[in-house]
Amino acid sequence: MRSFDLPVAAALPALRDALDDSGTAVLAAPPGTGKTTLVPPALAETGRRVIVAEPRRLAARAAARRMAWMLGEPVGERIGYAIRGERRPGSAVEVVTTGLLLQRLQHDPDVRADVVILDECHERHLDADTALAFLLDIRAALRPDLGLIAASATAGTAAWARLLGGAPVVTADAAVHPVETIWTPPPRPVRPPHGLSVDPALLDHVARTVRRALEEGDGDVLCFLPGVRELGRVAGALGGLEVLQLHGRAPAEVQEAALRPREGGARRVVLATSVAESSLTVPGVRAVVDSGLSREPRVDHARGLGALATVRSSRATADQRAGRAGREAPGRVYRCWSAAEHDRLPEQPRPEIELADLTGFALQAACWGDPDAAGLALLDPPPPAALRAARATLRAIGAVDDAGRATERGREMARVGVHPRLARALIDGAAHVGERAAEIVALLSDDRRTGDDDLVAQWRARRHDGSFRDEARRLRRALPRDAAASDGAVASGGAVASHTGASGSAAPSRVSASGGAEASPGRRPSGGASASGGAGTSGDAATSRAKVSGDAGTSGGAAASRMSAPGGAGASRGQGASGVAGASRAGLSGDAGTSGGAAASRMSASGAAASRERGGSGAGASRAGVSGDAGTSGGAAASRVSASGGAGASGAAGRSGGVRAPGPDDETAAGIVVALAFPERVARARDGGYLMASGTAAVPERGSRLTGSGWLAIAVADRPAGAPSARIRQAVPIDEETARLAVGASVEEEVVWRDGDVVARRVERLGAIELGAVPLDDPRPELVRAALREGLRREGLGLLSWTRDAETLRARLAFCHRALGPPWPAMDDDALLASLDLASAARDRAGLRRLDVAAALRGLLPWECAARLDDVAPERVTVPSGSRIRIDYTGERPVLAAKLQELFGWQEAPRVAGVPLVVHLLSPAGRPAAVTADLASFWREGYRSVRAELRGRYPRHPWPEDPATAEPTRRTNTRRRG
Repeated sequence: MRSFDLPVAAALPALRDALDDSGTAVLAAPPGTGKTTLVPPALAETGRRVIVAEPRRLAARAAARRMAWMLGEPVGERIGYAIRGERRPGSAVEVVTTGLLLQRLQHDPDVRADVVILDECHERHLDADTALAFLLDIRAALRPDLGLIAASATAGTAAWARLLGGAPVVTADAAVHPVETIWTPPPRPVRPPHGLSVDPALLDHVARTVRRALEEGDGDVLCFLPGVRELGRVAGALGGLEVLQLHGRAPAEVQEAALRPREGGARRVVLATSVAESSLTVPGVRAVVDSGLSREPRVDHARGLGALATVRSSRATADQRAGRAGREAPGRVYRCWSAAEHDRLPEQPRPEIELADLTGFALQAACWGDPDAAGLALLDPPPPAALRAARATLRAIGAVDDAGRATERGREMARVGVHPRLARALIDGAAHVGERAAEIVALLSDDRRTGDDDLVAQWRARRHDGSFRDEARRLRRALPRDAAASDGAVASGGAVASHTGASGSAAPSRVSASGGAEASPGRRPSGGASASGGAGTSGDAATSRAKVSGDAGTSGGAAASRMSAPGGAGASRGQGASGVAGASRAGLSGDAGTSGGAAASRMSASGAAASRERGGSGAGASRAGVSGDAGTSGGAAASRVSASGGAGASGAAGRSGGVRAPGPDDETAAGIVVALAFPERVARARDGGYLMASGTAAVPERGSRLTGSGWLAIAVADRPAGAPSARIRQAVPIDEETARLAVGASVEEEVVWRDGDVVARRVERLGAIELGAVPLDDPRPELVRAALREGLRREGLGLLSWTRDAETLRARLAFCHRALGPPWPAMDDDALLASLDLASAARDRAGLRRLDVAAALRGLLPWECAARLDDVAPERVTVPSGSRIRIDYTGERPVLAAKLQELFGWQEAPRVAGVPLVVHLLSPAGRPAAVTADLASFWREGYRSVRAELRGRYPRHPWPEDPATAEPTRRTNTRRRG
C-alpha cells in the first residue's frame, strides 16, 4: 500500500482496539481525513474482510477506485465494488450502496464479511439507518463476531454510540486548511424556492458568483446546486468555461473526469448536487460557491403525492460544503446568502425517515419480520401516519397481508430493487406489455427530469442512453420467471383506488382478481416457511437445525421468534444453504443470558423466503391478479393488450430468444405500466383540468401536449403550497379501458344530501372518478338516515318543524341535562344530530318537515327519566293567585314570569331539579318591573321603590303596604269590590 499522510492514520490503532474489544465503534472524521479510503484497506491488512456501505452509487464507485489506486492495483483484485446493475468483486474490500446492502441482508443475513462500515451515517439516509438496524439484529442473533463501524463526518456521535450499545468513539482530527467565508447575497430579493422551482434570478446570480470566484483566486471552483435542472441552467450561463456536471446519474466518463486531478489546461468549474458534499474529493478545488439550496423528499399522504422539494440548506450542510474548499490548501467559500440569513438556518438537516415516503422501508421491515418496525434499532422512529399510509399501499398491491407480514409477492417486489409501486408495475405490467415494462419502470425510477411532461416522448428519447439501457436490462433480469408469461389482464378489482382519509393516505385498494395477491401461493403462514413449492418441509428442517425458540423472558427471546427461518424455507430453492448454516452456527436458542435474542425474531423470513423456489407457471398469473374473463371491467383491456397470445407471451419469448409477438403500442404500454404503478393517479378530464382517482384535482402545465386527453396516467405530480390543484409533471394519455384495468371499477349505492335534498343513485366509479349513475328507487334505510343527518348537519335543525311544544320540551330536557347530567340526554345540535330517531317515513326533505319532533325528543328519554320529567322540570307552576304559569327553560336558569299582584304572600319561589326559579315580576301591563331569586328579600327591600313608581300609573290595581301578607289576585280593585 502506498504511503499517505492522512489524518485518520493516527486513529487506526484505536479503531482496531475498539473492534477487538467490543466489536463496534463510531468513527468521527471530518471530510478529507481519509476515513472512506484509508480505513477499509487498513483493516483488511489485519485479515478482515470489509464491506463499506456508501449512500450513493457515485461515491461507492469512486471510493473503490481510489482505494485500488492507493494499493497500486486495478479494481477487482483486493478492492471491489457493487452498485445496482454493476459489480467488480474484490477479495478484501467491497464498496456497496446501502440500498444494495439491504437487499443482500434480506437474501443472506450471514453477511459474508468481518467488518461492515456504514459511511456518511451523519447524512441520515433512510437506507443507511435501516441497514444499521438490520446489522445490529444480525450481530445480536447470528453474528456476534461481526464488527460494525458507524463513520460520521460530523462531531455529533453520542447518539450513534448509544445505538451501538455504548460503542467507543474514535476521533480523527483533520489538518483543516483555513477557508474564508464570503457572503454574496443576490443584489435584489429572489422568490423563495417551492416544489422543484428555483427563481432563475438566483441561478443567474450563482453563475456570476462562479465567474467572480475564478477571477479572485486560483484553482478550480466547485459549485453546489440542488438538482440536475439547475446544473444545466447554470452551465448554460457559463459559456466559454470548462464545466463539468457532477450528479448521481452523470455518465461514468464525466464522473471520472470530475474526480481526476487536472493536468494543466484551463481551470475547471464543477457543478455538483449533494453527491459531492462529503464522501467525494474533487481535486484541485480552491473555491466553493454554495447556492444554499438542497432537495428533500416530501409526501402528501392525504393526496398520495410525493416529490422532492427544494429547501434552504442547514448550517451543517453549508459547513460540509465549505470544507471542500480547504481539503488540499487554503480556500474560499462564496455563500449566496447573507450572514444574518445564515443564523436563521436550521442547525441540521432533518432525517430522511421523517420526510420520505416509507413504502419501501415498510416493505423492508415486513420482509425482515418486523412489520411495525417496533423492534428495529433506529435513531428516530418512523412517523406513525406515514407508516400507516405505507402499509396501506403495500396491502393494496398485495405485498403484505392484513397483519402486515410480507407475502411471497411482496418478497418478489423487494428483490427487484425499486420502489414497491414500481416493482408491482414491473411484475404485473410484464403480463400485458412484455419486457417493455422494464424500460418504462427504468424511466419511472430515474429522477432526471426534462421539461417535457409527455412520458412517452421522454421514453423514446432515453432509449439510446447507456445507463438507461443498463437499468432496463437489470430490471428484465429481476423479473420473476413467470411474470411475463401470463395471458390475460388484471381483473376489474386489480387495484381499486381508495381515498383512505382515516389513515391519511391515498392508496389503491387491495389487489383482487382471480387468485390475486390475497390468494397468492407465496403468502407466508405466521409459523414459518411458505408452503409453496414444497418449501414448508425444508423450511421446517432448516428452522429445526437453527434451534430457534422464542423465550420472551430472556434478552434473546423476543428476537428468536422473529428470526425463525433465516435459512429455513430457503433450502427448498437450493440457495438457502448459507442461511441454514448461519442459523445453525449461531445456535439461536433465545435462552436467558444469550445476546442473540432481541434481534433474531425480526429476521424470520429474510434468508428463508429469499431462497424459495419461484413457483410454477401458474403462480405468476395468481400473483399478478390475472384473469382473462372478458366479462370483467378489465376484460376488454385484457383482450386489447394481449393480442397474439398476449404481450406477456412476447416477453417470455424475448427472453428465450423467440420472435416477439405483437403487443400494444408504446403509448398504450406506457399507460398500462404507469397506471399499475400509480392507480390512484389515474385521472379523467374535468372542467379544464383532471380529477384523479384519489379525489385530488390536477392540471397540466400551460401549453402541455397532454391537454385535451380524456384520461391520463400520471407518473409525477406535486402540489405547490397554497395551490388548489396538483400540478402534472409527467404523464401519459390512456383510455378508459386502461383506467379500468389498473384501478378497477366499483358499483355502489350512493345516498347523499345534495342540492337541498336526498339524492339516491347507483354509481359506477374508479376511485373518486364517477363513470355513470342511475336513480335508485329503493335505497337502504340506513343510507337514507345517514343522508338526512348530513342534510341536518349542513343546513341546520331548522329543516324540522319545531312546534311550540317541541321547542318547550327541548328546553326542559336541556335544563335537566345541565342540572342533573346523564342519563338525561343532551339537547345541543350535535347531540341531536347523532341521536335523533329519523323515522323510516322520512326519506327526503319533505319527510323531515312531517316529522313529529316532540315525539322524537320524548323517544330519547330513558324510561326512568320519562316518568319523572313533569316532577323534575314541570312545564307550568301554580302561583298564589291560582294561575298556572309556564316556566321558561331557555336560559341558563329557569325563569317564572308573572304579574307582581299574583305573587303576594309568596315568601319563596319553588325549585325545579333543585334549582330555584328566577322570578320576573311584571307590571299590570306585562312589562318587567323587577327580577329576583329571593322573594322574601324583595318584599322587604325592593318592593317599596317599585310600588312608588307604579301605583300612580296603575291606580286600579292593588299596591298594599305589606305584600308578604296581602291577598294575591289576578284582578283590579274595582273587580274585586264587585
